[in-house]
Amino acid sequence: MNGYYVVCFLIFLRAVSTVFIPPGVEINNNPVIGVLAQEEYGGTNAYIAASYVKYLESAGARVVPVMINRSVEHYTQLFRSINGILFPGGGVSIVSSGYAKAAEIFYQHAIEANSNGDYFPVWGTCLGFQLLSKLTSGKLLLSHTNTSGVALPLNFTKELKQSRMFEDFPDDLMTSLTTEPLTENSHKWSLTTKSVSFFPPGQRFNGNEKLRKFYRILSTNTDGQTEFVSTMEAYDWPIYGTQWHPEKNAFEWTRSYIPHSAPAVKTTFYMAHFFVNEARKSLHRFSSKEEEQKALIYNYVPKYSGMKSPFEQIYIFN
Repeated sequence: MNGYYVVCFLIFLRAVSTVFIPPGVEINNNPVIGVLAQEEYGGTNAYIAASYVKYLESAGARVVPVMINRSVEHYTQLFRSINGILFPGGGVSIVSSGYAKAAEIFYQHAIEANSNGDYFPVWGTCLGFQLLSKLTSGKLLLSHTNTSGVALPLNFTKELKQSRMFEDFPDDLMTSLTTEPLTENSHKWSLTTKSVSFFPPGQRFNGNEKLRKFYRILSTNTDGQTEFVSTMEAYDWPIYGTQWHPEKNAFEWTRSYIPHSAPAVKTTFYMAHFFVNEARKSLHRFSSKEEEQKALIYNYVPKYSGMKSPFEQIYIFN
């Protein structure tokens, strides 16, 4: 067996072995997670970077592409069929795009479902992180930062002690995350600590009441001048966001600033494992096996795009 895959398997096996499932809790060991598509820049198609699909599959999930510009009824039915959703990074509007409009529907469904005891996790990466801040606060709170194409260590806050996201990470990896540049950033806009009056450090959003009550801030970063929020999780709901890209370390190779060290790859798999394990707590199902099979990403073929794209492979949808 290829040595790289042996290492990946051992990382995953160690992560799985740390999971504690309370007695009597029903678990779904066939999680299906939606990944939201978005408009191609300058084109008429939509796309999903294949690294997000590989990321979730590496931790034992299957993936359904969530198409843009569909009806509310379509999204509602899909919500009842999948076990979580990931809003990926990208470059479209978080106000007017089909990506933003579909995400808002799933976000509202998730809030309602979780409020009624129907577990449904949501994850936002980069643009998805920014979109979560808007969906929760109802405002655009982003500021320009010099963070396009840089790997950074995380500055963990005091609220890390209550974190669910990093609870199962081994101590050596947590140390690496704070001392090595393991988190790849590809964004020009950030949720700055100043824009939300984030003071004192390590506590809450004091400038925006809705964000303050909703999210626990787990880490911040800086571009040398401006401090911004880099990792957050909701206090009461399974809603999570990273301004950085956990999926890139193991699955993207087109940019020299993406970290590929052993701790960087371990970060990818521990983050993937955490979210997929959250999806295992959702008991949503497709109405039939046939419907499930028609919805899966396996019905589409990714294209190699590394020569002209920040992604090695992408799925294109008409």
